[in-house]
Amino acid sequence: MTRKKRADRRLDLIAAAHRAIIRHGTEGVHLNHVAEEAGLTSGAVLYHYPDLGELLVEAHHAGMERFYEQRLKRISGMRDPAEKLVVTIRSGLPHGPDDPDVRLLNELGGAAPRNRMYALLLTTLYDRQVSMYQSILETGAALGTFTLSDDSLVVARNLVALEDAYGYRITARHPVIGPEEAAELLLAYARNATNNPLKTPH
Repeated sequence: MTRKKRADRRLDLIAAAHRAIIRHGTEGVHLNHVAEEAGLTSGAVLYHYPDLGELLVEAHHAGMERFYEQRLKRISGMRDPAEKLVVTIRSGLPHGPDDPDVRLLNELGGAAPRNRMYALLLTTLYDRQVSMYQSILETGAALGTFTLSDDSLVVARNLVALEDAYGYRITARHPVIGPEEAAELLLAYARNATNNPLKTPH
């Protein structure tokens, strides 16, 4: 088996573990569940990942990329801090109640009090997202685009906390809070916090 093929197989197993976690829960998933999702034997899974815990951590980490690395890439070519902030807010919410990446984060959050590695993953993601928002806010303030109502760290932490809270409501199928409603609630806070209208394209 070539190195490339083995790397591809590992990516397939990470995706299979992602699906298995959503189906069985972070603490309920077993080797045979991952093998079933991957269409392989348990031995084949262990060949690539002798430690199932390592595979589960990699699956969680891969699911998190959307909420930091991919968001940074999405705004990297934008010059207007207001546009950056709007796009960042909208891209941090679930697409709907069955959004697999957000459901994975919910599973991780439930297991974090009993698993130090999962707690560390979530803490690291939170801190990185706060830093991402803080950079946008401070750039906007320096350019005169924003007049912040509070310290940039406070505003950034509140934005990430609101993302998490409304994201949970969406996945819990709240009858009047969907992705668009949650985005508008976040933007309402951000408008007050930045003293900027943060207009969204129609």
